Amino acid sequence: MDKVMATAAEALADVTDGRSFAVGGFGLSGIPEVLIGALYDSGASGLTVVSNNCGVDGRGLGILLAAGRIARVTGSYIGENKEFARRYLAGELEVELTPQGTLAERLRAGGAGIPAFYTPTGVGTQVAEGGLPWRYAPDGSVAVASPPKEMRAFDGVDHILEHAITTDYALVRAARGDRHGNLVFRRAARNFNPPAAMAGRITVAEVEELVEPGELDPDEIHLPGVFVQRVVALTPEQAADKGIEKRTVRER
Repeated sequence: MDKVMATAAEALADVTDGRSFAVGGFGLSGIPEVLIGALYDSGASGLTVVSNNCGVDGRGLGILLAAGRIARVTGSYIGENKEFARRYLAGELEVELTPQGTLAERLRAGGAGIPAFYTPTGVGTQVAEGGLPWRYAPDGSVAVASPPKEMRAFDGVDHILEHAITTDYALVRAARGDRHGNLVFRRAARNFNPPAAMAGRITVAEVEELVEPGELDPDEIHLPGVFVQRVVALTPEQAADKGIEKRTVRER
């Protein structure tokens, strides 16, 4: 029952090339930065990543992206990462863009054993009709496009079929966790971390504060330990090192 690993490197020691990862967080909020660093140090490449976004230039998943370790991304937002946009448009990276709520539900459904579900989100757009560029050719033409999705009406409203997502691994970050893998997330870090953790066949959680079993009130637990296979306790310095995408300050 004790799932604590000595280091992040030990927790990811069995990772090989071509593996898929669900990664929690939103922007730089709640990202498992220590585990991402350990994945980078492992040298694994050809990775498939499922995450809301791909970090920023030089931080989070951005370090794996810049090193050319990521082959495919399923996400919702390219946003602040210029290298992500450059690689996508240059045909160096395959990208499946999906609506944010749909992405969260696809991860949750994968963890719940639900193979697919219908949603009205995306009806009337290329999300449903197909043709979204997944990969560009070097000359700027579309090399791989999204296929059309099955559609069905419920109560007179059209819905599209979305397939669940499961991955080889999931990397998440929690504010508190115990040795059994029960996790508590803080504020916005609760967005994509729980569904990402559910989707991984092997879920590794880095926790800012490790407590003993029984210290967490069962009513406070956001993710039960049944979804977590490995736990890494962060040092105070690692726990305090949290990036900010944009710092806005007022004039004195």
